[in-house]
Amino acid sequence: MVKMSQKGEDIDKGALNRQQDHWECVFSSNVSMFGKDPSNPALWASEILTRENKKKVLELGFGQGRDTLYFAHEGFEVFALDYSEKGVECLTGTYRQLHDSKQLNSDGSITAIRHDVRERLPFEDGTFDACYSHMLYCMPLTTFELCSLSSEIRRVLKPAGLNIYTTRHTNDPQYRTGIYRGEDMWEIQGGFIVHFLSREKIDLLSKGYDIVDITEFEEGDLPKKLYRVTLRKKS
Repeated sequence: MVKMSQKGEDIDKGALNRQQDHWECVFSSNVSMFGKDPSNPALWASEILTRENKKKVLELGFGQGRDTLYFAHEGFEVFALDYSEKGVECLTGTYRQLHDSKQLNSDGSITAIRHDVRERLPFEDGTFDACYSHMLYCMPLTTFELCSLSSEIRRVLKPAGLNIYTTRHTNDPQYRTGIYRGEDMWEIQGGFIVHFLSREKIDLLSKGYDIVDITEFEEGDLPKKLYRVTLRKKS
């Protein structure tokens, strides 16, 4: 059984809270840390969203915006949220440059907003056709916070809306390495805290959704081992 700790027992909340400053420093020192090409999950998500004619997309934890820019290029209306002020600043500037030079699909758009996903999402119920996030679910968020986030995403999705996310999981080679921060969260090389999700925890986070697909894949060095999870909001 997955245990949730609402009050933060056994969790190093100080280390988790310091991650925002860590990411700000990372983005400031390396403006293309993840490269400029869209991720494979974004390519896959674009296909399914296009097939289902879902145009209004919420992206959470956009990082440096490589997937966000791809979605806009493909004609999606994207509302992109991240808690890094530097990330919002960089994405907004890049989008304006590409838009002004007409390098993006005229139907696509990006609205970048600084927001902490531990708080209520700043949108009305039933606003979006879909939500997309690449490795947000394995950020230093407690299980309780992830459950709250999944519920919030469900709230802002339209009927039958999709929640597509990726996460590193407990078969990843870096699981149980580095400094333990509580609830399967480990501070690995580079100072990044990763929440490695088990399949059981993913089932817990799927409350209120139908599971459409869960696919394992690998990415980057090591390589990282991830799940790509596709959920559909229950009516």
